Amino acid sequence: MPAPLIEESIEIAGTPEQVWSVVSDLARMGEWSPQCKKMFIFGGPVKPGTRTLNINRRGPLLWPTRAKVVVFETNREIAWKIAENTTVWAYRITETGDGVTVTQSRTAPGGKTTALSSFLVDKAFGGNDAFETELAAGMRESLGKIKRAVEN
Repeated sequence: MPAPLIEESIEIAGTPEQVWSVVSDLARMGEWSPQCKKMFIFGGPVKPGTRTLNINRRGPLLWPTRAKVVVFETNREIAWKIAENTTVWAYRITETGDGVTVTQSRTAPGGKTTALSSFLVDKAFGGNDAFETELAAGMRESLGKIKRAVEN
């Protein structure tokens, strides 16, 4: 059973606007994420309701997912819901005295995903615990890359 919430945070020496310009540009997701290699954006600039086609990779496995932007609060939060497993991925920006805290999260409402997703995680990704440990490590990697992009 998936964890209802996986999240990681990082402190970044930047403004909410600087971080927003990076995390809201979903076409750049392949630069940050070790798993989502490309997000194709449909319908112009990213906004509420924007749909994406995502190409994911883990070792020799390659698979597409579809998403819809469900939260879009400029300089604060962006989130998208994955159609295939109903999880919601988000970046939340919180201003601090010295910059911002950026939190990346994956929410599985009610601690559930689809039956197909659960089956694939179990059979192709080594089980839920191992996969979610990998997702958390990937979040830390993504946040580190975002931090470097903003601060450099």
